[in-house]
Amino acid sequence: MVISTNDLTHHFGDQPVVKSLNLQVPEGSIFGFLGPNGAGKTTTIKLLLNLLKTQQGSIHIFGQELQSNRIGILRQIGSLIEQPAIYTHLTGKENLINRARLLQVNTSRVDDMLTLVHLTDAAHKKAGNYSLGMKQRLGIALALLADPKLLLLDEPTNGLDPNGIIEMRELLIKLCTQQGKTVFVSSHLLAEIERMATHVGIINKGTMLFQGSIRDLEALSQPLVQIETDDTVEAANFLKDRGYNISHVADDYLALPYTTKQDMAQINASLHQKGQQVYSIYKVQKDLEELFLNITQQA
Repeated sequence: MVISTNDLTHHFGDQPVVKSLNLQVPEGSIFGFLGPNGAGKTTTIKLLLNLLKTQQGSIHIFGQELQSNRIGILRQIGSLIEQPAIYTHLTGKENLINRARLLQVNTSRVDDMLTLVHLTDAAHKKAGNYSLGMKQRLGIALALLADPKLLLLDEPTNGLDPNGIIEMRELLIKLCTQQGKTVFVSSHLLAEIERMATHVGIINKGTMLFQGSIRDLEALSQPLVQIETDDTVEAANFLKDRGYNISHVADDYLALPYTTKQDMAQINASLHQKGQQVYSIYKVQKDLEELFLNITQQA
């Protein structure tokens, strides 16, 4: 595990913000850290970056305890929290050169980073005149400048237009699949996380409600067979008489729990034999938004 926490707990005054958090982030993964506003996502990231002092529990990154190996660990981490720290009076390239010198990184990487985040054409434009999406991409370039093994991003798509969100998603997938980096990204944009994450953690009110791979999350939901016929009530009664448990009947479709694709084929054949016109029959899996709502509402 690149990140591993044990009973990580943090309070602001008497208010617990993170409660006994046990994070497990595999190497080479895109880990989507999900939760509503105020769930404890940003506080957790600040604890991982040692921007907040650990009060209770422990944090291990790259297999090492954070407090006693702070400098060595942080040298291998790139981060973007909320908004990028950029000098608006400098150009994009000057911002990167300045950071490279500060980190004692070869300035030859600057042009590579500009190319990676598609800012080459705006390299000599003042960063203060960048759009929000360009500023976010510059922030990613700054975070990647020292070639970190781990990238911690807090709401990196905040304020981006649809094109900017797509570009950010493609960039993070590329970093993971082509460069072998581990990406830990917090977000409340569930559809985006669903498109790019390999693993997910769901936090609410400081407590981890779910953690695992996207497949593990999907396995929590019972998929359904959704059927459109010319007479849904008659079809539902027919299937019920044959021992099927009908989950839902509407004017234009009916639904029942999915078991196997062979059983779905048998349902289709039975309805045809009964004289029903089957317009469509397909398996429906709950999307991440539905699963997220189910998990957080049950807490």
